[in-house]
Order: sequence, then structure tokens, then C-alpha cells
Amino acid sequence: MRQGGTLNREYVKWYSSRLSREMEMLVFGHAGAAVLVFPTSMGRFFQYEDFGMVEALRHHIEQGWLQLFCVDGVDGESWYNTGTAPRDRAIRHGHYEGYLVQEVLPFIQNINHSGFLTVTGNSFGAYHAVNFSLKHPWLVDRVIAISGSYGVPYLGGGYNDQEIYFNSPLDYLPNLTNEGYLRPLREKIMFYLMVGGWGDICHEGTLRMAAVLANQGIPHRLDVWDEAWHDWPWWRQMILKYI
Repeated sequence: MRQGGTLNREYVKWYSSRLSREMEMLVFGHAGAAVLVFPTSMGRFFQYEDFGMVEALRHHIEQGWLQLFCVDGVDGESWYNTGTAPRDRAIRHGHYEGYLVQEVLPFIQNINHSGFLTVTGNSFGAYHAVNFSLKHPWLVDRVIAISGSYGVPYLGGGYNDQEIYFNSPLDYLPNLTNEGYLRPLREKIMFYLMVGGWGDICHEGTLRMAAVLANQGIPHRLDVWDEAWHDWPWWRQMILKYI
């Protein structure tokens, strides 16, 4: 463990049986509500720190209000792996999801006893945050998704099947009727969708996601920052509003 001032920082690594490879993580803080942080597309576990998001949340972390768990991604092996078939990309993402549920969350629960989990991410990290929470609503309490786009078929070159469909919230959520998923989504989780104005490349996708949540009666707040664009300086400000 390394300390900078009173900000606890811990590097963690273990071999994931679900992914058949080593996975890394950074943990910031000593107490408070747990926050699972996804990187942006092709991003790494240290991205949140490198781009100033941890520093933006320093006061909250030092006060013991938050404990961040910044996970690594496997986008280069899944959705962005253009050398494999789209279905194989989706299957690899499924392995990643298994790693999160079966390995990361038990790790978090073992050291953080707050009983409250926020899931967040920027850009493609926002997609991960929303998709994960929609598929595992009983595990999540709050979602803060910033400047996200919430469909993945475009990464398959137009190809679509069940594996891809059930990882594309804009496709599967409008048709979801299973009360086992809908009830906790409607009663337990609050979704915060934040995005910039028309200059943000994810503006339209975020508005579509908010409309789908509304149609399904899922609590959410759409927060459009008209002057903002798709970049870290704005995301560092946005995260402070609802964290």
C-alpha cells in the first residue's frame, strides 16, 4: 500500500480463472461506499488516476465517504478485437462479466462492508456500467454513467445475434418483461445519465438510453451539460455532482 497524504492507494493483482489471465486493479480509500470504476474503451485500470478523476474525488476519499475499485478492461479481447468474429467478441465479454461477478465483487465485499455499491464509467466505461447494472440489478445501488453510448452491434459490423443482443441495452431493455430483473431495477437502483451538449458524440445515445429507462419505469435522472464536450476536463466536474 502506498499513501499520498491521507489518500490510501493499493495495487492488486490476481490470476483470473474466468479470463485465464492475470488481472490488475487499483483501490483508493479506506472506507465509505464502494465504487466500481470501469475504464473507457481499451483503457486500463490506472486510467482513472492518470486522467485526474481520483484527484477530483480526493476529498471524498480522504473523508472516508468513498472507496474506489478501478478495474482493468478486456475490450481489446472482446468488443474491439476486430480480428475475431463478433460472436466471439461477445463471448469474451461474457468471460469478463463472470470475472466481475464471481471475483471482483466478492473481493470488494470482503474489504468494504458498506453494503452500498455505485458503478460508474465514462464513455465506453459508461456502457459497461449501465450494461452490467441492468444485467445484475440486485448487486448494484447506483449508476453514474457519463457520456456513454449504450449499444454494441456497430462493433460487430452490422452482425447481430443473441450474444450481442443481450449486451446492447438499447436493444434488449425495451423488450425486457422479466420481473426478476425489472423489479429491482424499478425499486432498488438509481441511474444518473450525464452527457454534454450536441458537441458530445454520445449526446444522442444518452438521450435514447434515458427514454428507454423512462418507458420501463426505471428511476433515472438525465443531466445534459449543454456547454460540455466528450473529454476528461468535463468528466472530472460531472462526477462530483452525484457521487
